[in-house]
This record gives sequence, C-alpha cells and structure tokens, in this order.
Amino acid sequence: MTGIRVVLVDDQYLVRTGLRALLDRAPDIAVVGEAGDGATALGVVRAQRPDVVLMDVRMPGTDGLEATRRILDDRDLSDVRVVMLTTFDDDEYLFEAIRAGAAGFLLKDTAPDALRDAVRTVAGGDALLSPAVTRRVLAAAARSPVADPARLDGLTDRERDVLAQVGAGRSNAEIGSVLHLSPDTARTYVSRLLAKLNARDRSQLVVIAYESGLVRPGQS
Repeated sequence: MTGIRVVLVDDQYLVRTGLRALLDRAPDIAVVGEAGDGATALGVVRAQRPDVVLMDVRMPGTDGLEATRRILDDRDLSDVRVVMLTTFDDDEYLFEAIRAGAAGFLLKDTAPDALRDAVRTVAGGDALLSPAVTRRVLAAAARSPVADPARLDGLTDRERDVLAQVGAGRSNAEIGSVLHLSPDTARTYVSRLLAKLNARDRSQLVVIAYESGLVRPGQS
C-alpha cells in the first residue's frame, strides 16, 4: 500500500521533529520532506509531490499564507492539500488561509491520534474545520467586506439551505438531520455546490457562505 505522503513546514526544528515522530508511527503515513520556511517549502513540495502539507502560519521571511498561495496556485500541484498549523492567537490569519485555499486547520496541541486522523481526512478529500475553528474563521470573515450576494444566483433554494449548513460547520450527517435528507443526499448537494461555485473544497464553501451574506457570525 502506498502511504499518505506528508511534508512538514515549520520554522521550529523541534516542532517538525515531534510531528514526524507522531506521524511515522502510522503505517499508512510517511513524512517525505521538511522545510523551515515558506520559500524552501515550495521547492520541497514540488520535488516530493506530497498528498498533504502541514504548514505553520507564522514563519520568518515567506510566511505560511504566502507559501500556501504559491503551492495552490501551481497547476502542477493541484492534488496537494495544505493544512495550516495554528494556535488560537492566530485568528487574523484563519480567514485569509482558507481564501488562499487551505483545506483546514490543526491546532499545535492536537492529540496524536487526532493528528493522524486529520491527515487521513484531508488526504481523502475532505476539509478539516472543527466547530471551534469554524467559529473563529467566521468571526474573521465578519471583519472582511461582504462580496456580491449575486454569486449565489445560480443556486436553488435547497442548495442555498445546504450551503448555509456547510457555512455553520455542520457535517453531511448533521446537514441531513437538520434538512431531513439522507447523508448521501447531503453529500451530493455539497458536491454540486463545489462544482457550481468553483470551490476547491468544503472550507471554501464556508468562506463563500459568509462572504455572500448567506450566513452571519453567531447564526447557527
């Protein structure tokens, strides 16, 4: 079995060493590269073509946001998923990171099993936004200008309902429960929204829901 290939990007050597030790314990995950800054990260990612990049937000020189933009703007790296490593005092970066294309966030104090499961989740194509982090992303979105709600003009009423639930950070099962849909039907709606709104992943649907004014902070 080919394992999930991961690149670690953090300016602290001890953080990278700790993450590598935790990930290497999983037989299905392999750390294939490391970088201590955003500028070096791009070269490592191009060379290794990992499935997932764990990217620190704050680094000297080229920070995690700019490195994420460069990676995700590279058409040759379209299959790479970037997860930001963050602490709760990084709130001002959260919204911009998702707008840049990040698949989600991991707190640096995430438990080992949760870390490994998160890598698997993102490698499988899902976004990684816990309710706690989602609330902070949306609070950051509230401080940003609201985009033209006409972006949603092509959506049906039901699609808008589903998008609002995604914006609230709910899973497919939770969306199904709220809207009286099966989880598979909810998943189909989410896939349709990704295509219609040209969104990279579920995280960007959250941003669209808030930028368009469909959902507002504090709404649940």
